[in-house]
Amino acid sequence: MKRLSGLLIGALFSVLAQAHGPTPQKADVRVTIQAPVAVVWDTVKQFEQIADWHPDVKHSTGDGKLASGGIRTLTLEGGELVEELDFYSDGEREYSYRLKTGDVKALPVSSHSTSLHVLPGESAQSAVVRVKSRFYRADTGNTPPEQLNDAAAVSAMTAFFTNGLQGLKQKLENPAQ
Repeated sequence: MKRLSGLLIGALFSVLAQAHGPTPQKADVRVTIQAPVAVVWDTVKQFEQIADWHPDVKHSTGDGKLASGGIRTLTLEGGELVEELDFYSDGEREYSYRLKTGDVKALPVSSHSTSLHVLPGESAQSAVVRVKSRFYRADTGNTPPEQLNDAAAVSAMTAFFTNGLQGLKQKLENPAQ
C-alpha cells in the first residue's frame, strides 16, 4: 500500500511539474536616431499615426485621445490589433499601452503591455528610442503548437519592434527616401 501511495504521489508531482501555463515573456529594443529628441518625439507621440513610420503597419487609425483610454487600430499583414493607452506624458516623452483586441495571425501573443520612451542621445542631435514589452504567447495552454509558443511570441514581438524602430530611424535620418 505504501508503495502504491508513493507511486501515485510521484505520478501526481510529475504531472503537476509538466502542467504549467504560460510565463511572461519580454522584449526590449532600442535604437539611436541622428535627430533631436524633440523631432523624434513629435513623430512618435501621435499614438494613432504609427503607420507613418512603421513598415509592418499597413494602416492605423485612432480616436485622437492622447491620454489613458486612447485607442488605436493597427492593420498588419495577418490581421488587426486594437491597442489602448494606459499612460501618456508629453513632458517625459513616454507612453505605455496594452493590447485590447488581438489577432494571433498578426502577432502570436495573447496580451501585451508595452512602453515607448524617447531619451536624449549622446549629442543634442541624437535621441534613443526604447520599446519595452511584457507579453504572453498566443496559445496559453500547456502544449502550444510551435507557431503559438513562447519562442514564436518573443521572435514576433522583437521583430515587430525592431522593424518599427528601423522604420522610424529611416524616416527621420533619410527623409527624402
